[in-house]
Amino acid sequence: MYQSQRLALKYFTAAIVGFGIMVIGGLIAATDFVHPQFLFPHFTFNLAKIIHIDALILWLLMGFIGAIYWFLPGELGRETVGVKLGEVMFWILCAAVAVVFLVFIFVQYGGSDEAAMWLVNQGRKYVEAPRWAAIGIVLVMLVFSYNIVATVIKARRITGVIAVMMLGLVPLVVLYLDAFPAVANMSEDLYWWWWLVHMWVEATWEVLIGCITALALMQLLNTPRRIVEIWLYVEVGLVLGTGILGLGHHYFWIGTPKYWLAIGGLFSAFEPLPLLGMVIHAVYDAGTQHMKTTNQPSLYWLMAAAFGNFIGGGMWGFMMTLPQINLYSHGTQWTVSHGHFAFWGAYACSVISIIYLALQHARGAATFDGGGWKWPFALLNVGLLGMVGSLLVAGMAQAFYERAIGGSTLEAFIAGQSSSWFVEGMVARLGFGLIFATGYVWLVVDLLRVGRRKRAIAVLAPA
Repeated sequence: MYQSQRLALKYFTAAIVGFGIMVIGGLIAATDFVHPQFLFPHFTFNLAKIIHIDALILWLLMGFIGAIYWFLPGELGRETVGVKLGEVMFWILCAAVAVVFLVFIFVQYGGSDEAAMWLVNQGRKYVEAPRWAAIGIVLVMLVFSYNIVATVIKARRITGVIAVMMLGLVPLVVLYLDAFPAVANMSEDLYWWWWLVHMWVEATWEVLIGCITALALMQLLNTPRRIVEIWLYVEVGLVLGTGILGLGHHYFWIGTPKYWLAIGGLFSAFEPLPLLGMVIHAVYDAGTQHMKTTNQPSLYWLMAAAFGNFIGGGMWGFMMTLPQINLYSHGTQWTVSHGHFAFWGAYACSVISIIYLALQHARGAATFDGGGWKWPFALLNVGLLGMVGSLLVAGMAQAFYERAIGGSTLEAFIAGQSSSWFVEGMVARLGFGLIFATGYVWLVVDLLRVGRRKRAIAVLAPA
């Protein structure tokens, strides 16, 4: 393997560990809804939520970086430039993440001053990490971007996929800088914060995962390059053309002009379409060749990503971002239902797919199936869909009792939280969360052993 690919395997390992931390944080938060005194006051719901969300962002980001480090040498036909520096930054990132989570757990909160923002917590959802850690993330992304650009220059060649990837690196670094300013005006602060959350996590990541999916499809199904590159160009056009306009669905309630109600509600549903189109086109093209692939788990996880992205990000998002509905659904478990479905479908399934693809090459397996992957695939997806449905029921109960009937008063909020639909939804969410956690454990076991037995037999056969 290339040294860059060995570094990718380290990123994948860190990503799976982060996945586990996310699951633990989510289980604690889900239990708090059913048993409010669980671990209180030592480990509160707010703390569990921070760990759950931040671990989600970090393990996916590590998965993306690992995937690109894995594919880049094969795409350009040479070792990645600066890979040793990239390895140093990997260990720095892991150490920084460990310190940040320890601070979150044991220090938890600081004062409303500059010292706390630099050392403890910035207090902004998704980017709670203190400023020193945020600077570290920017440095990691800068080195990562340098490695890609320098490799392209050294190789003296560029493909359409790499060109789109390089375009996506610019907002990947620049938009994260919105995490730093501390704006006193809440509406202005939310305005720029939504640029970070929507355009960095949703739009920029959508472009990167599109590039990663394109490279995976060319390996899995021998999809012609022209097919994946055409869909990538469509995706970039939609992200630039509708991503910024779709950002308006976050502007409804922070004092922006009324026209954002219609613009934001419509265009935010368009972004997942190119990725779905790419996968469907690739599968259709492969169907003419009887869907020949040597890695069944990777293909199934990639299919789950395409349809999960379209349904969870597109349909679920469109269902609740129309302003006439968002008036009632905003800030309820309905939103949480969409968030779980969108992140899982758009990104998590893709990262798992690439890990299976990389392990096949790393362990020298001609075919990568064995059947053991089917149980974690089923448990994780059933658990996720169960949580999504449970949260949707609870969110609709909130929208009905708290908003439509109660008018968003404190009394209505309490009544909504005690309604049978909400309570049963939270209990069901916890149950499906346990199924999801079981699937995660089974996934780890399968990743550790899949491909090793066949390889051992192949080595021992001559003896």
